Amino acid sequence: MTNLTIMAETLHANPPVIQPNGSANTSDASGMIRQTTVKNEITVSGVGLHTGVTANLTFKPAPENHGYQFKRIDLPGQPVIEADVDHVVDTNRGPTIRKGDAKVSTIEHVLAALSGMEIDNVMMEIDGPEVPILDGSSKPFIDVLEKAGILEQNAERIYYTLSENITYEDPTRKTEMLAVPSPDFRITVMVDYNTDILGTQHATLYNVGEFKSEVSESRTFCFLHELEMMLKANLIKGGDINNAIVVVDKPVSDDKLAYLRKVFNRNDVTVERGFLNNVKLRSQNEPARHKLLDIVGDLALVGAPLKGHILAARPGHGANVEFAKLIRAMMKRDRFKEKVPQYNANAKPLMDVNAIQRLLPHRPPFLFIDKILELSDKHVVGLKQVTMNEYYFAGHFPGAPVMPGVLQIEAMAQCGGILILSTVPDPENYLTYFMKIDNTKFRDMVLPGDTLIFSLELVTPIRRGICHMRGKAFVGDKVVMESEMMAQIVRREKKK
Repeated sequence: MTNLTIMAETLHANPPVIQPNGSANTSDASGMIRQTTVKNEITVSGVGLHTGVTANLTFKPAPENHGYQFKRIDLPGQPVIEADVDHVVDTNRGPTIRKGDAKVSTIEHVLAALSGMEIDNVMMEIDGPEVPILDGSSKPFIDVLEKAGILEQNAERIYYTLSENITYEDPTRKTEMLAVPSPDFRITVMVDYNTDILGTQHATLYNVGEFKSEVSESRTFCFLHELEMMLKANLIKGGDINNAIVVVDKPVSDDKLAYLRKVFNRNDVTVERGFLNNVKLRSQNEPARHKLLDIVGDLALVGAPLKGHILAARPGHGANVEFAKLIRAMMKRDRFKEKVPQYNANAKPLMDVNAIQRLLPHRPPFLFIDKILELSDKHVVGLKQVTMNEYYFAGHFPGAPVMPGVLQIEAMAQCGGILILSTVPDPENYLTYFMKIDNTKFRDMVLPGDTLIFSLELVTPIRRGICHMRGKAFVGDKVVMESEMMAQIVRREKKK
């Protein structure tokens, strides 16, 4: 059993106390956390670490559910590449994403800044193949994003909440990664490079609200022998002693020092046992914090903010991306797992048919809801018992009775009507009208004897009496119908 597995079992037995979220992004009166984008367009410029190419990166506001996207405005047709783990083609010294002939590399620090600032939707226009390295951390990007401002949008932010453990191991690099369920996004990192210069280091992000103050300033780092290898491979054309921490753990000859001065075109390059040019760390465990920063950026490629505790020992970009792929696979699996409402026939319903009639203006034979099982300010679950003595079975396929699809839609709409009418103190004075029906699908037949359960949730908050809902209808654990609909309640005109 690995150390991370033991830690995970301990976490399950003793759930972590989550620190208060320091994020500026708060929920509204209904408890809904909204998506955000940048308020104003803003540009940051700099040289790419590996290509040495100067690029301008412009953050632009983007619509709801857009996510993070890069647009190569220097290429014909200005192709767009989604920041998606499925588009990663290389993880050598940082993730590179590619779509068609267009690619963008070294994206982890800017994605970490966006994720750490809880900005959901941004278009990033870039006129080069690599994101500027700046000082090797996420802090310069955060400074620019704060200057641009953050705009709250209408749509709800949808988190992916881990429901089970996810594990990843790379024995060749002694890398272990583990994700366990947690009510918040939390990361714990351990690094050990077998050198007394760095030693064994740990870093923890208790919640995403701490990213700016505790993690964002941590700079990228490498060992001097790695730097020499990359220089010989022509990998860091934009490298500079000011955009990375270089760890010196072995004596350096005069010839090697002269070589470094020539490469960086600087006579002030000095090497002491410790760090190149005697660089002072911004925190005692800055290397571990930067590894944590990289995890935040690499996991942003899953396409949704996470709720879970990530534990990582000796992580790297390759492992982070493979771990992100495991999370993405679970997200895809869960997307097709229907969340079936639980129904206990022996439990007293929240509303019976008499209570329903006090809210809805409908009456038999056009009342299609028998019970309300759940009701909140954001969702409703209702039930209809489909019996053979329904009036429509006499004329709708009498030899093979099946509930008409249009009546399933009407029943779902009545269930949604309960949700919207429950927001006013005098529902008897209102009528409910359809405004729009979209994306309706009938997956299976509804037959006499079926118990039909409708589950609806708000797509956007109710405003001015307009309710935008998305719903599914279940028979047992099977979805038989789904639809998206918009309705409005209108005050009845008083009779003269």
